[in-house]
Amino acid sequence: MTRQWTAQEVLDTARLFQPACVLTAAAVLDVFSPLHEKAMTARTLAREIDADPRATTILLDALVSMELLTKRDSSYSVPEDVAKLLTEKSATSVLPMVRHLANCLRRWALLSEVAQTGKPAGAGPSIRGKAADQADFIGAMHNISGPIAAEVVDKLRPLKFHHLLDIGGASGTWTIAFLSAVPEARATLFDLPSVISMARQRFDKAELGNRVTIVGGDFYTDDLPDGADLAWLGAICHQNSRAQNRALFARIYRALNDDGALIIRDVVMDLSHTSPKGGALFAVNMLVATEGGGTYTFEEYRQDLCEAGFDDVKLVYRDEFMSSLIRATKAQK
Repeated sequence: MTRQWTAQEVLDTARLFQPACVLTAAAVLDVFSPLHEKAMTARTLAREIDADPRATTILLDALVSMELLTKRDSSYSVPEDVAKLLTEKSATSVLPMVRHLANCLRRWALLSEVAQTGKPAGAGPSIRGKAADQADFIGAMHNISGPIAAEVVDKLRPLKFHHLLDIGGASGTWTIAFLSAVPEARATLFDLPSVISMARQRFDKAELGNRVTIVGGDFYTDDLPDGADLAWLGAICHQNSRAQNRALFARIYRALNDDGALIIRDVVMDLSHTSPKGGALFAVNMLVATEGGGTYTFEEYRQDLCEAGFDDVKLVYRDEFMSSLIRATKAQK
């Protein structure tokens, strides 16, 4: 049955940006960390975060209304459950992801212009600056992947490999999950020089530094390190056009050993490109952020992988969002 929308539902949906803007602005300004250390008035906090006092007051009152802060007399503080999620020093903080979503939100606000021109939104760096935005993006990917990585890798069992190539591995989260699943294996992580230092820190903390080689480079232009029998391409394909993916698949094919395989983790759409809903909305995220990115069907992946030289392409697991798994083997020539 076709949904019957009401005027109120339409308007309520259109207003959903409001709490999102309040939360993400507070995250970008780092409102929660200092208020967790001690309660403050809006004026005191404004001085602490270099913000306007009137604007800070209005923002904090909105956060209180959303139950993200508490207010007693004129002082604001952070509830403990919120502090665990939104302060800098918390081990369970999702602050990087919220800040990344703030950058996404700025691009989404230009969606009508993007739809008209076909060009991605030209939103520049946030007030935190380009380097901080990049660190937030890498941290956001760890926020998403960390809690699910072991479970997703488990869906690939029986899992056998000697040498993993993690392409665009950034935070190192997935390399750690694979090496934990196959203790006798080793790995090479390949990503931009500006982000691999974060992976090195995680490998050292996980005591895996002696099993991982970190190589800096650009997978769009540089040859990939060879010698691997398993390549992992996690949440990369959606940022590319199909032509870009075919070129990347061909580069992976050349780098893999003759008995090698490629595993892709990403959104896999149905034939209509309308389900899963999260994938359809994520295609919009790629529309506003990239030149040609999107979300693709299994058949589109199969065609592009086969064109690059792979065969035996299988959908190993279908997920409702980003963790569908496709496996392809290197065809023998």
